[in-house]
Amino acid sequence: MISKKTMGIAGSIAVVVLGLGYLALGNFGENLVYFVTPSEVVVLESDRYGKKMRVAGMVVESSMEVIPETLKIRFDLTDGAETIPVAFEGIPPDLFKEGKGAVVEGYWDNDGIFHSHMIMAKHEEDYMPLEMKKAGVAFETKGLIKTLKVN
Repeated sequence: MISKKTMGIAGSIAVVVLGLGYLALGNFGENLVYFVTPSEVVVLESDRYGKKMRVAGMVVESSMEVIPETLKIRFDLTDGAETIPVAFEGIPPDLFKEGKGAVVEGYWDNDGIFHSHMIMAKHEEDYMPLEMKKAGVAFETKGLIKTLKVN
């Protein structure tokens, strides 16, 4: 016969496991952020307008426009096939530059502009502290895997 103490412990464990499962799976869908390309953004159905997503691409050269006396920036993001305009308000990361990779998080609206509230700049895998670069230290990059390399 199972004692009341053993049943109490088993019941407590079951409640904790069910509670953690609900927290993990119940809110998972609400916090999901989809990752798309500019080519996928331009063909989105209207029911996806205003929903949070991430778009990855390259910042188009000579497309960045900083609005004077504000924290607003406008630029174009491309995947090579399509280009979308992005409006951002805030302070971009230091590595954010034209001609470099970036991931923007925000929403696409029916005005044809991607409204971003966060920019994640892609850095090179060959990162080296500035002091080491100034000292002339060089790493051998032969054999390193490049994350955006297409074979």
